[in-house]
Amino acid sequence: MPRFNIDHIRLLRLTGFFAYLCSGMPLITSWAAERLDQLNRPNFALLLWTLSYLLFGVLYLLLTSNLGTTRRNLGTRLVGLTLMTISTLAVGWYSHSGLSAILMVVASVVLPWLVPFWLSVVWLLTWNLALAAVFSTFPELNYSFIWGLFQASIYMGFAALGFVASLVARQQADAREDQRRLNSELRATRALLAESTRIAERMRIARDLHDLIGHHLTALSLNLEVASHLTNPQAAEHVLKAQATAKHLLSDVREVVSELRQDDAIDLTQAFRSLIEGVPGLHVHVETPPRFSVEDPRRAQVLLRCAQEIITNTAKHAGARNLWLHFDYVNANLLELAARDDGRGATNFRPGNGLSGMRERLAEFGGSVTVDLEVSQGFALTVRLPLGEVPELAHTPSRFEPPALGMR
Repeated sequence: MPRFNIDHIRLLRLTGFFAYLCSGMPLITSWAAERLDQLNRPNFALLLWTLSYLLFGVLYLLLTSNLGTTRRNLGTRLVGLTLMTISTLAVGWYSHSGLSAILMVVASVVLPWLVPFWLSVVWLLTWNLALAAVFSTFPELNYSFIWGLFQASIYMGFAALGFVASLVARQQADAREDQRRLNSELRATRALLAESTRIAERMRIARDLHDLIGHHLTALSLNLEVASHLTNPQAAEHVLKAQATAKHLLSDVREVVSELRQDDAIDLTQAFRSLIEGVPGLHVHVETPPRFSVEDPRRAQVLLRCAQEIITNTAKHAGARNLWLHFDYVNANLLELAARDDGRGATNFRPGNGLSGMRERLAEFGGSVTVDLEVSQGFALTVRLPLGEVPELAHTPSRFEPPALGMR
């Protein structure tokens, strides 16, 4: 049976907008004008009703344009919700109908994605009381606030149903994102483990070749040297040939051991490729040196965790569409990570637990993290990690080749 990949957040947004359009059907029929005539409202009341309805739709589209992310700060969303509330009450005031309550139900469905839970609950209750006040002006309800509250409570039940259903969907979306992040971390850690295992196996083979075969070949060469002085000239010729062969073989073994020991650094390319896959709503651009490797597994793990924290914070708090991670070797013993996004910036920046954790991890190896508060757009920081490698063993010349194309 074929499966259809549906963006549930987008589907929720479009369904809410469809419900909004349905609530505007009276405006394209004669019912709205007849209703205002019954209420003895002036002619421009229909225009104000229409403008209030359109304002709600525009605000709905703007506030939900990036539903599920935090591209706009909480203050902006609160202002938008306030204007949506006012427009909803205006529709109810001019139409003297339950259309305003229907719009409240539409807004309640996206409310959990826009503001925190308890603020959403307070907002719904306040909205319900405001609707009750509007309904109490209806002659059909005898201008009674109690009857208005009773009428609003009926619609409040549907709003609560939509709110809870959307809240569950939001929690499931967050759980899926946590699972994706953990899976990315697991894949990246697995890549590091595979690299560490590969290096450990190469070192074991190198030691075995050096200690076992190298030792025996050395002993064989010495014995042949002695035998060449004890045999007759005819046999000595063959002993000398065997001795030369043993020396060539010993030289080959030493060359193989040197090559095995040379590539003893952990390649980080695959680990970071696993880390940036599938980050929702954020394009991560990574640029690395041609040979992106670290010899110390602990430092490789620290660098991986720092990059992961930067990606997570950017996706959650920066409101950015792009994140650039540029890795480079400042010198043979210092690795630098420059991170920059195109989000809201560091206007009200305050270090959190994530940044503090990065500093603690880096401080263990003499590293540092610096936040650039002067950047004109977005947020930028620089991570520096000393590699603690002996220059002649770090094989650094290949690290400074012309840069390779970055991965995305």
